[in-house]
Amino acid sequence: MAYAPGAVLIAALAVGCSSGTGTGDSATDSKPGAVASSTAPPGKYRTLPEACRSVSPATLKDLLPGSAELPEAQQEKVFDGSPAVTYDTDRRVGCRWKAEAPDGARSLFVDFERVVSYDPSVSDDDRAGEVYAKKEAAADLPSALPGSSTDSGTPGASDSPSATASGKPGKNGGKAAGKSSDPDTGGKTGSDTGDTADTGDSGDGDATENLQPRVLDSLGDSAFLDDLLTRAGSTAQHRTVSVVFRTSNVIVTIQYTAQPALSTEIPDSKELQEKAQALGRKLVDSFSE
Repeated sequence: MAYAPGAVLIAALAVGCSSGTGTGDSATDSKPGAVASSTAPPGKYRTLPEACRSVSPATLKDLLPGSAELPEAQQEKVFDGSPAVTYDTDRRVGCRWKAEAPDGARSLFVDFERVVSYDPSVSDDDRAGEVYAKKEAAADLPSALPGSSTDSGTPGASDSPSATASGKPGKNGGKAAGKSSDPDTGGKTGSDTGDTADTGDSGDGDATENLQPRVLDSLGDSAFLDDLLTRAGSTAQHRTVSVVFRTSNVIVTIQYTAQPALSTEIPDSKELQEKAQALGRKLVDSFSE
């Protein structure tokens, strides 16, 4: 019995040594906060706006010339818009508006996509950044040259009328027709294939303005603008300016299209770009309200 205290001490030391060794899992389990800290935060936005109410009637009147002259009943129909088909309004919604006037037709499409990451180690914002990056890459924007500006109306080295999106001589950034950026069409359409067309102004604008497709640095967290002139057959042609931006875990796509009544007219790139960007700024502001 004289050695019992020593035996107890040895046993206690043995237990202490065995508890201090073991697998990494045991160490992790002893620090429950370590698991929680590895979980990425959720996205800032949990819902999406009502797409067909996201653009005010006053803005629609400006974007859709001729709509203000319509009878009240027809105005309401135009301004109500047509919601895009979607199966999960918490994740994606869209709306389309269109108005015709004697000098041509204008249409507007707005799409909201809320990105959710199902990987607990990747935040919704980071996943949205990945989705946005793929959209920007798919737009195949011309490379910016040193000294160029990313925003409309600012002089830059890439604004030369001889510079094109494909690197070939042309007028203010030619871009191949036949590609649609409408999310509903999967990026391709069979009805608009044809000629290579200009993305620059139709003539009288300041030659130093950058009207090429480009990255925008003052809209949301990241943004770009695309400008595509297409022909349907040999008679009609239309221009679509797309502005795509990301704000936190939501990606917004704006498509603004003009189709003149006369086949000889080329829609004004500068006007469409300015109005599409102005709408983009309003939508960004609406998310912060």
